[in-house]
Amino acid sequence: MTDRGVAIVTGGASGIGLAIAKALLGDGWKVLIADLAQGPLDAAHARLEPIRANATRCVVMDVADEASVIAGLKGCEDGFGPVRGLVNSAGIGCDIPFFDTSVEQFRKVLDINLTGTFTVAREAGKLMRSHGGGAIVNIASISGQRGNLGRSAYGASKGGVITLTQVMACELAPQNIRVNAIAPGPVETPLVQALQTEKMRAEWISEVPQRRYASPDEISGAALFLLDDKKAGFVTGHILNVDGGFAAAGYLPVRA
Repeated sequence: MTDRGVAIVTGGASGIGLAIAKALLGDGWKVLIADLAQGPLDAAHARLEPIRANATRCVVMDVADEASVIAGLKGCEDGFGPVRGLVNSAGIGCDIPFFDTSVEQFRKVLDINLTGTFTVAREAGKLMRSHGGGAIVNIASISGQRGNLGRSAYGASKGGVITLTQVMACELAPQNIRVNAIAPGPVETPLVQALQTEKMRAEWISEVPQRRYASPDEISGAALFLLDDKKAGFVTGHILNVDGGFAAAGYLPVRA
């Protein structure tokens, strides 16, 4: 198996991040998974180690804390390999009406989803630059493109991720660093399951032409493509919707 180098995956202990980490290992990458707590990281490592032995490292990291990000990535390549990929998957969701959203809640969501994406990409990008390039994939959302109710904070943060992705793609191209984003629709993750009621799930499904939620594995395939220089070497600044047709949909009558 060809060694593609090291890919950092934030939020890698669960959900979309864990699914992407598993797929990366199977595709020849070594993986550094970062998350908030050691316990979930240990559990994730136990699931990943059988896929490819000695190819996974874990680091406790709060992406909203610049010092934590810098400390977490310091020396991360030592004895492991060069960082050539990054997936910014760490994030927080909320579904709160506009007038009920506090400034504190709004700032927290932006700190994690947007500022965290920026901070990790900046530090990982420095490592990639020193090795001649790499690829970054930011996890955005269709809620960053559409006015989904209850998503003032979340939608603003993911809309910011989309614009940040495009700016980064332009600025980092001379360093041979490609930057793209994935905008998932509804995905079966622990975060989504904790936030959504059955009524909310039914409403979402009614708006998705494929009439279902994605599995995290369906997001990982898009990430593998965008990180692969042979398959996506001329793709940068792109926002890839993996949403079952949600963004394309107009009138969707209820089908029997």
